Amino acid sequence: MQIIDRDRALSIPPLWRMGFRPFFLGGTFFAVLAIALWLTALNGITTNPVPVGGWLAWHRHEMFFGFGAAIVSGFLLTAVQNWTGQPGLSGRHLAALAGLWVAGRLAWAGGAPVVLLLPLELAFLPTVAAIVAWQLWRVRQWRNYPVVAVLGLMAVADALVTVGALRGDAELQRRGGLAAAWVIVTLLGLIGGRVIPFFTRRGLALKGTPEDLRWVDWLAMGGGLFMIFLTLSGWSDHPQAALTVLCGSLALAHLFRVIYWYDHGIWKVPLLWSLHLAYAWLVVSLAGLALWHGGLIATLGLPLHALTVGAMGGAILAMVARVSLGHTGRELRPPAAMGMAFALLNVAALGRVGVAAMWPKVGLLLAGACWIAAFGLFCGCYAPMLLRPRADGNPG
Repeated sequence: MQIIDRDRALSIPPLWRMGFRPFFLGGTFFAVLAIALWLTALNGITTNPVPVGGWLAWHRHEMFFGFGAAIVSGFLLTAVQNWTGQPGLSGRHLAALAGLWVAGRLAWAGGAPVVLLLPLELAFLPTVAAIVAWQLWRVRQWRNYPVVAVLGLMAVADALVTVGALRGDAELQRRGGLAAAWVIVTLLGLIGGRVIPFFTRRGLALKGTPEDLRWVDWLAMGGGLFMIFLTLSGWSDHPQAALTVLCGSLALAHLFRVIYWYDHGIWKVPLLWSLHLAYAWLVVSLAGLALWHGGLIATLGLPLHALTVGAMGGAILAMVARVSLGHTGRELRPPAAMGMAFALLNVAALGRVGVAAMWPKVGLLLAGACWIAAFGLFCGCYAPMLLRPRADGNPG
């Protein structure tokens, strides 16, 4: 509140006052729309124009770089203001950045020509990275520079998937998608390692501070970055016995965190158990990747969807529900419907990973319906908060 001109900030329309507002609202609405369109395509109900690369390429790309990138950007553009004590992006500049994100979605879904698609799609993540880097550099806050590096790697993965779709190269799309998955693993490990134990102790009024698990942090971060580079190089496109050890080690490291952070009191607080379950899905996905690299399971899609639906989707839903309350001047008590939304998201993950393994069509429909319902509940409950001024009358 002390780093911005109050009168100027209050003159800005509420939607454009902080980065979380347009990107949380746009990203979650897009999550509903994208899965609804994907389900219609899977069931033979297609629309024109056909997206760039076809419906499968569109789905692979948009869940990472449409939905995921929007939420990550909204979170980081808001967090960097708190980290640095510098005014964040707002007003017409924030509106322009959001417009760039929307343009990329329309260009991909509309089958835009290469000369239009490439600049619109590939400009967004580097722009966000540059904004975050500039704010960090102004105060020489080196500790958070890894976030910029991760955004840069995500932009490289985006380029691989985009070029792969334009060339009809399934292997290049696969490589970029796997790299994006490892970016998500790394971000969840980095950000989750900071906020989950803090939120847990604060939310349950636990005394003391947790012991610094620096060795787990380094393993989680370093292992994730190593896998991003291996995937971008193409070395991990197919099962590799050596990677069974690495993925298994990462699964154990993250499992240690889950156990260490746990307190039975979390089950009384939806904003806590939703985060803990999302992180547990990260362990499931890493264990599944270890089994795939070891040749013990044949389908890579199962561990990847444990990551994308359970871990990424679960963490996003839990975080946007919490951050939106705090930054709109409300108590950290989500609407009652959000408990159902968190539960539905986990049912979606079980459907996509467990049920789909035995009954693919049933599992996909169950997962899609529960995903749409979960994020639809968020949009219905939180859109009024994101579109209106803070409840306490302050800027932000």
